Amino acid sequence: MSFLKILYYPDKRLRLKAKPINKIDTNIKNIAKNMIDTMYRKEGIGLAATQVNIQLQIIVIKKMEEQNNNLILINPVILKKEGQISIEEGCLSIPEYRAIIPRSNYIKVQAINIDGKKIEIEAQSIVSICIQHEIDHLHGKLFIDYLSKFKKDRIQKKFKKIEKQKTFY
Repeated sequence: MSFLKILYYPDKRLRLKAKPINKIDTNIKNIAKNMIDTMYRKEGIGLAATQVNIQLQIIVIKKMEEQNNNLILINPVILKKEGQISIEEGCLSIPEYRAIIPRSNYIKVQAINIDGKKIEIEAQSIVSICIQHEIDHLHGKLFIDYLSKFKKDRIQKKFKKIEKQKTFY
C-alpha cells in the first residue's frame, strides 16, 4: 500500500489541467492503485490524479455497493447529461468545507478502463455527482467555483488565513 500526498486549496497546482493518457502501463496501474489506497485512507468517495499532483487524466470512484470493485476512469469525457440534483459536496483538497452544488442527476461517460479498453458507463445520483466532481478536477476546476463571488471570497480569506498561520508555527 502506498499513500499519496493530497494537495490542499489554495495550492495553485489544483488549477492545472491534466494531460490525456496514451498508454496504460504498469506505472499508470500503480498510480490508480495508490490513488484508491489514498482515497480510502482519507475516507473519500472519489479522487482525481490532479489532487495528488499527478497531472494525468485519471479518476477513481468508490463503488458504493461493492467495496472491492472501484471505478477507475482514464481520459473520462461526459457524453450526455440529464436532470438536476444538488447535494452538499465536500472535497479532500478543501477539508472542512461543504456546499450545495447543482449537478446533473444522470450522466453517460466515455473513458478507458485500467485494462486499456474503451468503455461507456451510465451513472445516477451520488455516483454521477462524484464523477462530475472528479472530472472537474482534471480541468482545474473546484466545486467552490460554482459558488457566488461572495462565498468564494470568504473561503479564499479563510484558507489564506490558515496558510499564514501554518508559516508561523
